[in-house]
Formats: sequence, C-alpha cells, structure tokens
Amino acid sequence: MRRIAISVAASSMTLSLSACGALGVSGDSADASPTKGDDITVGLLLPETANTRYDKFDHPIIRAKVAELTDNKGQVVYSNADADAGEQSKQMQKMIDDKVDVILLDAVDSKAIATDVEKAKEAGIPVIAYDRLAEGPIDAYISFDNELVGEVQGRSLMAALGGDVDTSTKIVMMNGSPTDPNAKQFKAGALSELNGQVTIAKTYDTTDWKPENATANMTEAINEIGASNIAAVYSANDGMAAGVIKALEAAGVTELPPITGQDAELDAVQRIVTGEQYMSVYKSYPEEAEAAAEMAVAKVQGKDIKFDSLTADRVDSPTAKDIPSQLVPVVALTRENIIDTVVNDGIYKISEICAAKYEASCDEIGLKE
Repeated sequence: MRRIAISVAASSMTLSLSACGALGVSGDSADASPTKGDDITVGLLLPETANTRYDKFDHPIIRAKVAELTDNKGQVVYSNADADAGEQSKQMQKMIDDKVDVILLDAVDSKAIATDVEKAKEAGIPVIAYDRLAEGPIDAYISFDNELVGEVQGRSLMAALGGDVDTSTKIVMMNGSPTDPNAKQFKAGALSELNGQVTIAKTYDTTDWKPENATANMTEAINEIGASNIAAVYSANDGMAAGVIKALEAAGVTELPPITGQDAELDAVQRIVTGEQYMSVYKSYPEEAEAAAEMAVAKVQGKDIKFDSLTADRVDSPTAKDIPSQLVPVVALTRENIIDTVVNDGIYKISEICAAKYEASCDEIGLKE
C-alpha cells in the first residue's frame, strides 16, 4: 500500500497502473447507492476548457470505457465548468437532483466544492475525485503522481541549463492556479529539484491557469529582472508556457531560454519540435481516464474486490484520511521520445505534429512517418 499526505511532500516512487491485488478493505460505503446492473449513469464534472485535454481525451475516453464495461447500457452525463467554481457547484447539484449513480469530479476549486461533495454523500451518491483531490467525504481519488510531475520538470530544467549553473542563475517560476491542489504539488516537486541550485528571481501562482495571466506575469518578470538575465522558465503546464513565450517574444527575445510544460498538448509538442519549448510532461490520459471509468462502474455495481484492486494507494486531504487512491506515473517528453510517447500511444499522428509549418523542423530531428 502506498500512503500519500497531500498537504506535505509525497514520495516520488511510481506505480504500475495494473493493480497488485485486492486489499483487505471494502470499497463499499454505507451511504453509497445500491448495487446496480449495467444500466447506470455516471456524472462527469470537468473543470475547464483552456486545457484541450478534457474535451479531446478525458470525456470521450471515459464515455467509451463506461459503454464497454456496461454492454453499452451505461451512460455518461457530462458538464464542464469553464474554470467557474460557482458554475461547477450548480452542475453538481443538478447531477445530485437527477440522481446519477456516481460522480467523477475534477474540481475547479477543491475547497469550495466540499459542501457539494457532502450533499452528494447525503444523497447516497459516491464521489470519485478525478485528477484533482477535492475536499469533503470523497470515496476515492485517481490522479497522476503530481509531486513527481514537478520533480520531472525541475530535473529537466536543470538538465537543460547544463553544468554551468550556480545560485546566481536566475529563473522564473510560473506555477498553476492557487485553487488547484495539484498546482501546490507540482510546485513542491519542482522546488525539491531547484532550491539551492538556482535563484528563483520571481514566482507566480497563476489565476485559473490562464495563458493570458501567464503572459502578464512574465511581462512583469521581464521588466523587473531583464530578459537577458532570465536563464530559464519553469512553467507548470503547456498553456502557460505559450503565454510565457508570447511575453518573451514581445520583449524582443529571439533565443528563448529553456521552458517547461505539462500535458503534451499538440501545440506544445510542435513547440518542442521547433525548440521553442524545452519539454512537457506526458501523462497517459487514456490510462487515467479508463481507470477512472473502471473505478466508477465497480463502485456503483458493488464490485468491492475490483474497486480495491484499482485503489491500492492511500492519500490524505485536508478533510479526509486514508482515501482509496490510484496514482499514475508520468514521463518527461522531449524531442528525443516523441515517437515513444504520444505517437505510440495514439495521442497524435506524426502527420498532425509535422503539419506544413513544422515539416522542416521534424525533418531536422528525424521525426517521420
């Protein structure tokens, strides 16, 4: 069993997605909905649209997996809050009123949603926190190893800077939204690799993860530090990396410093090909989404052994202890392993990555069909 306290630093040991066997605990809940057959309804609440992964990967993969597991009798009811915590609360209340059988929740604001999680619990609807650890009495949690994400980003940034680095080397940290508990873990992981190695000249917690906010933050950093004095930029995700690049280019920077990212968005993979962005963190959305669907179906159908085998880890949130969980490993995505990651996993075709604008850069690094 792996136990993680979300409020403190987590171990960076990774896990295989395939479970290692059932634990001697029950995945059942006294307040869970009654055991059902294949005719189930899974409520899916996703947080925003700025990150393309949710509509492109998470929703369709979960929908397809639920259909597969229920002989096409189960359905997924989907809502996206577009980074509005109040809207997500209304969406969740509607799902409670509509008596869905289980809710997969990716919270906009992990703390604010706790009241709604409590309402679902009172209504006998299990809630599985998806990708972000919501507060309140959730039944389970699935996400990537978020502390490891930050560690991978930090190590990659140090590798990009090379050996000629000391504490006089200045970097900017563009962290994620302060309302997202994952952002705190990414930041902690990155700091474990960067502290004492370089000087963090400016650090920002970027509201709502929005690229335009990252652009504004980076513009401020450039004005205060000077573009030529910024050796690298830690960006917690790809969307903000684009915003960082926009600010640097607007300041007249032609040779961009190493910039990190996360999510392996198509635009980011193309920027990695051209050298504008140094790396991203590839997270296998199919693995996470399919496992979440399996957890939801097993929970509502009362398949305790299956549910326990899928949740062999334990995490603590600020409001709950020993939450059954699954943490999915991640990998650094660079020019060298594009084929081994996003291409081989079927996320993108080489023809998509190497569209006309990027064909020459793809040829330079040997990225061909």
